[in-house]
Amino acid sequence: MMWKKTALTGLALAGTAALFLTGCSSSGSTDSTSAAGGGDGDYKISFVQGVAGDEFYISMQCGIEAAAKEAGATVTTQGPEKFDPTLQKPLIDSVVASKPDALLVAPTDVSAMQAPLQAAADAGIKVVLVDTTVEDPSFAVSAIASDNKGGGAAAFDAIKEAHPDGGKVLVVSIDPGISTSDARAEGFQEAVEADSDFEFLGIQYSHNEPATAAEIVTAALQKDPDIVGIFAANLFAAEGTATGVQQAGKQGDVTVVGFDAGPAQVEQLKNGVVQALVAQEPATIGKDGVEQAIAALKGESTEKEIQTGFTVITQDNLDGEGADAVYQSKC
Repeated sequence: MMWKKTALTGLALAGTAALFLTGCSSSGSTDSTSAAGGGDGDYKISFVQGVAGDEFYISMQCGIEAAAKEAGATVTTQGPEKFDPTLQKPLIDSVVASKPDALLVAPTDVSAMQAPLQAAADAGIKVVLVDTTVEDPSFAVSAIASDNKGGGAAAFDAIKEAHPDGGKVLVVSIDPGISTSDARAEGFQEAVEADSDFEFLGIQYSHNEPATAAEIVTAALQKDPDIVGIFAANLFAAEGTATGVQQAGKQGDVTVVGFDAGPAQVEQLKNGVVQALVAQEPATIGKDGVEQAIAALKGESTEKEIQTGFTVITQDNLDGEGADAVYQSKC
């Protein structure tokens, strides 16, 4: 079964999603690519990822570079080695000093990245928030993200379908203060608490380290061996959660639903370690981000907030339409 959520519909547990991930170069901590001219303005766009090497941000980069090529813009991409505002802030400061026309950025903390991004906007750079946001995004020309809260609720629905009699469930997230993963956990928790057959065991944080997520899950299953479902709120949390379930000898007993759909997670889905993946549309987020930035640069109207959809992938649709939603490790 596959679910899709869009901004124009209620939570629907049906449908399909197509994810266009078109030509670009592979990502790294500092990776620059140029797109051929042919559009208005010859704009310079900087993209600062939440973390380098994450297939979600690589896929987003693909969408950004494809849209920039069509517009005749140049793109420079870089990202911190960890999802950490102390590592991302120097990159933002460097971008501001280089004076690009626009900045597409996934802030790594709602508070810590507020001032650096406000400074970018004050310097005349058109700032577009992609994926994550900050406490006061009013300086941004647009903020584009998935329906993260709806994705969390859909993750619970997948667990509930596998365990209709209920049971204990857990969330493994990244760190508090990240807008997207906080919303996913909130959507999951609200859905659990609305169903008296399930018991919510809370949220534990893996700090974006798969090994830490594995340790959390192994310990949780020792304490509560009757856990029936775990929601892992991002790619690295899902990788570690699946490992922890295996190490605890609970494969087949615990339903694991991961957020994001990188190649490693898809292998885990194929092997039955993970039962469902909530895939975002990172290339669409990137494409929309470029379009909003260029509209702002041209003095045209922009959409202050854009919400993209998601697809829940299972073994049933992985070889068919679900394959279109899988992230790329390179373009």
